[in-house]
Amino acid sequence: MNAAPDPDDPAPLEIVPVRGMPEVRPGDDLAELISARLDGPLGAYDVVVVTSKAVSKAAGLVTTTDREALVDDSTERVVARRGATRIVRTKHGLTMAAAGVDASNTDQGTAVTLPTDPDADAAVLRTALTRRYPRTTGRLGVVVTDTAGRAWRIGQADMAIGCAGLWPLRSYAGVRDPHGNELQVTAPAIADEIAAAADLVTGKVARLPVAVVRGLSPAYFCDDAGPGAAALIRDEQGDLFGLGANEAVRQAVGAGTARPRGFVALDDDVIAVALGATDDTVLRVAVDGGRVVITPADGASREATLVAFGALRERLRILDRAYGTDHAAGASLDG
Repeated sequence: MNAAPDPDDPAPLEIVPVRGMPEVRPGDDLAELISARLDGPLGAYDVVVVTSKAVSKAAGLVTTTDREALVDDSTERVVARRGATRIVRTKHGLTMAAAGVDASNTDQGTAVTLPTDPDADAAVLRTALTRRYPRTTGRLGVVVTDTAGRAWRIGQADMAIGCAGLWPLRSYAGVRDPHGNELQVTAPAIADEIAAAADLVTGKVARLPVAVVRGLSPAYFCDDAGPGAAALIRDEQGDLFGLGANEAVRQAVGAGTARPRGFVALDDDVIAVALGATDDTVLRVAVDGGRVVITPADGASREATLVAFGALRERLRILDRAYGTDHAAGASLDG
């Protein structure tokens, strides 16, 4: 038996698409479909990479339900929205466009939602495959992938939304580089890197939803299912980019009153956000032909009125800059 390669002295990787996969239907046994089309048996330290679309189809998550309704149902909260595009945090904790609801690579008029529990699906598939291939000796990885955009980059890449049998993350904290520097935060997302690499051979339109990756270090493999890809999800408290730029402005200026849908549909919606932090016992606000008309409330002192008016105009100015509107310039205090 060959010596196991060290993660820091990596051996070449081999990524092989599993050809001949049929259209996956509800109730299909993915382990059986994959096994019947492999070029050879799976071995120890192989990783089977399967798209979430195939997993969802086998689970019967193909529907003719309205796509927007599916997105609503899968959304924990809206992160950002521009026009028809919604970036949301799903109930899995993933941040994705349209909550991962997809109408590609499925029958026309249908859409497919993400697997309900991708880590559990990966674990079930891993168990089924290790039973079929005893040579794996339980050292088999499974990664369930989906495609997502990147906040600072153009284009999309595949990432792991589920995994089993692998450590999804490898921390180098405390390790010294060749120059003697101690690494502090370096932690490659192993499962995501495997997902992206496999996508290079499976593609998007070739009907190749499965690939096998070989050559990974044994150090990346768990004795059991492991923590799953959920370990890669940054929690809300640690997420520095939990809102889009405009949505963050809206949330701050509205003093926590921003609507959860997280976007501006109409100009007067900007005004509504600005008014969310305005004391209506001091100011009364009306909109007349796009002009914001502000008057003192009955009994409000002149000093309180001026302070509230100045604060309201400043909120409008900030929102105008974020959303390209022009309400602050037309806002005036009458009376």
